[in-house]
Amino acid sequence: MSASPYDLDARALLQQHAARERFQAAPPASATTLRAAYEVQRRYVALLVPEAGAVVGHKIGLTSPRMQEMCGIAEPISGHVLARRVHADGARVRRAACGRLGLEFEIAMRVGRAANTGPYDAQTIRDHVDGVCAAIELVDDRDADYRRLDVRGLVADNAWNAGIVLSRFTAEWPDLRTVEGIVQLDGSEIDRGWGRDVLGDPFEATAWLANHQLELGEPLAAGHVVMTGSLVPTRFPTTAGTYHFDLVGLGAVDVHVV
Repeated sequence: MSASPYDLDARALLQQHAARERFQAAPPASATTLRAAYEVQRRYVALLVPEAGAVVGHKIGLTSPRMQEMCGIAEPISGHVLARRVHADGARVRRAACGRLGLEFEIAMRVGRAANTGPYDAQTIRDHVDGVCAAIELVDDRDADYRRLDVRGLVADNAWNAGIVLSRFTAEWPDLRTVEGIVQLDGSEIDRGWGRDVLGDPFEATAWLANHQLELGEPLAAGHVVMTGSLVPTRFPTTAGTYHFDLVGLGAVDVHVV
């Protein structure tokens, strides 16, 4: 049986990453709609699983006005997080491992109970979350031209997720809208944002994802991690350094870039 166009495009993405090719502005040919782009993503992720491990969570991208402005895309997107790409606080990350490494500074949530009955909103999804922590997402944009981004291409490429770094989860948290996130590089502040910058409330982002996953036929599972989106625009390290992200009153996480 011949491979489907989705499979062919998924394999092409795998080959592009292996060859360190620059991100292509035009989306895969089979990604004629956003839903089709998610089908390419699903098959691409399936090709990653043997090496990168099983799906253990999801990332939500483009949830803050600053990130949407940066990418020229005014809607959230999602990608998968794979087991061997989950790192603990203090992880060492090599720039050379990516086409271009980016760091995003986020509030992560842990799903305590499967979200499979929906629809959800910011209030009802809370009952499915049993932990919150400071997190840094690793992205590989392969030196994309942000003036020419097409949301379908970004979605197909698993929303550029290359891993996550997590602090310890806490089962108690304040109103996440009021939590301030401060980013430092080698001890000097370089940016800051608030939980409310993420769709007005990080729980709104998680509710969006829960509903989105139901539409895709892949409900959020117990134990999965949800990255709710960066409070500040992506940082692209050009030299070695330590990035520290403090969610004031909740916890902090470090990444050592080498």
